[in-house]
Amino acid sequence: MAEFHRKKKRICQMCAGKSVDYKDVDIIKKYVSADRGKIVSRRISGACAKHQRHIANEVKKARFMALIPFVK
Repeated sequence: MAEFHRKKKRICQMCAGKSVDYKDVDIIKKYVSADRGKIVSRRISGACAKHQRHIANEVKKARFMALIPFVK
């Protein structure tokens, strides 16, 4: 019988108490892919749906304010 190794379910960092602000470039870069500059998905970031929308808006604000580039 094969054993299945289940990955531990990630908890959303914003639900745990951390915040994402467009002015904090180091945190924003965690949610943007390194190769193309795209916003990473919920599956990869571990965020819940509500906070993934918030992350996307903050990344877009940071791009518009030229804090991070649109493309790499």
